[in-house]
Amino acid sequence: MDMLKDKIAIVTGASSGLGQAIALRYAAEGAKVVVADIRETAVEGGETTCAKIAALGGEASFIQTDIADWAAVDALVGATVARYGRLDLLVNNAAVYTSTTLTETTAEQWQRVIGVNVTGYFHCSKRAVQQFRLQEPVGEIRGRIINISSQHGMVASPGDFAYGVSKGAIVQMTRQIAVDHAHELIVCNAVAPGKIITGKPGVANDPAMLDYSRSRTPWPRFGAPQDVAGAALFLASDLSSYMTGVNLMVDGGWMAG
Repeated sequence: MDMLKDKIAIVTGASSGLGQAIALRYAAEGAKVVVADIRETAVEGGETTCAKIAALGGEASFIQTDIADWAAVDALVGATVARYGRLDLLVNNAAVYTSTTLTETTAEQWQRVIGVNVTGYFHCSKRAVQQFRLQEPVGEIRGRIINISSQHGMVASPGDFAYGVSKGAIVQMTRQIAVDHAHELIVCNAVAPGKIITGKPGVANDPAMLDYSRSRTPWPRFGAPQDVAGAALFLASDLSSYMTGVNLMVDGGWMAG
């Protein structure tokens, strides 16, 4: 399977959850993957993403990166290009949340969520576009950005003010990048997951939240990381030609209801 044969991909937040699933799928399709995260170990436990990719016979490396820090992102892209010669794919996946309403959210919580979920995506996208501009196109594409948004970028995220606002910003950021850089042969799309069960501990598995998500999802199961990874693979591949600025729902029908 070689849909991404010899492509160079950076996946942020790829040590765990959705990011790990995307990194594994890309590697299985022939990409060389740079795992960018603040920690190498998976929140869910088990082997690291790089170890899992190595077991598949793929190639991956880990670079510790806080995407809220421009210098760290600049170093990430610089090290990737120094090693591989170019960058083909950036997946903006890393995200944080607070599970607080407007009045419960402190200034520090707000700054952290926006710093990672919005400013971090800005840093990574800007640095990727700077690199893409230096590259000759492969086919008709210089590079692709895939943002991980959320259904909560279009509808409210109950009880999580900063997260919902940040995901709304990512949906608009995707459109802006797509329109502003199409003439440079740079593609930007997003994947908007619905309720995905990753095994990550915390409020995401709270029974009340699961009941809410179940009531909103027409499909008779929740999503799995592999569902999102498949969509991210499609948007990274030549199958998604003539598509840019799209926010692709992977939500079991959540937004259709």
